[in-house]
Amino acid sequence: MPAAIRVALYVRVSTADRQSTENQVAALRGIAERRGWEIVELYNEKGVSGAKGREKRPELDRLLKDASRRRFDIVMAWAIDRVGRSLIDLLGTIAHFEATGVDLYLDQQNIDTTTPAGRLLFQITGAFAEFERAMIRARVNAGLERARLEGKRLGRPRIAGRTEDAIRAARADGKGIHRIARDLGVGVGTVQRVVHALKTR
Repeated sequence: MPAAIRVALYVRVSTADRQSTENQVAALRGIAERRGWEIVELYNEKGVSGAKGREKRPELDRLLKDASRRRFDIVMAWAIDRVGRSLIDLLGTIAHFEATGVDLYLDQQNIDTTTPAGRLLFQITGAFAEFERAMIRARVNAGLERARLEGKRLGRPRIAGRTEDAIRAARADGKGIHRIARDLGVGVGTVQRVVHALKTR
């Protein structure tokens, strides 16, 4: 007898929805039961906007980590806007599922990547995600080239020579990096860079 297909439910409501997640859970449970899928985990995100990134959505973060661990075979959600409203984050989430071999079922959009037609979603979103990355790279490179043509200095700004001298002197007196940074009002990284330059001379 083949092993049951393991399913994770992801449900979400924002504070603006003035709803509970109970209706979403009930609908998805009914679909899973009719298909013979076994629900192994529920990820219930309450009062969180879909426009927020993964770092501000603890249940989505937990879902993606568990997908990487292959704790389930399919993620079920009520609708695509429950997963995310930011296009870039949404593409990233879907791409993550594909990379980890986890399928996606979205009830309201009739998307089911366990079917050949549904798998087309992964291919399309993967292409869009790569296109978006390429566009970002092109914009960054164009901005750097424009700055170079305008004679702007790229990279971290240099600190004044007297500040570098003060850092060297303080270090020679045996002061620690954090104390030097605090006393001179500069970043710890700046002090580390000057100290490292002393060692390589």
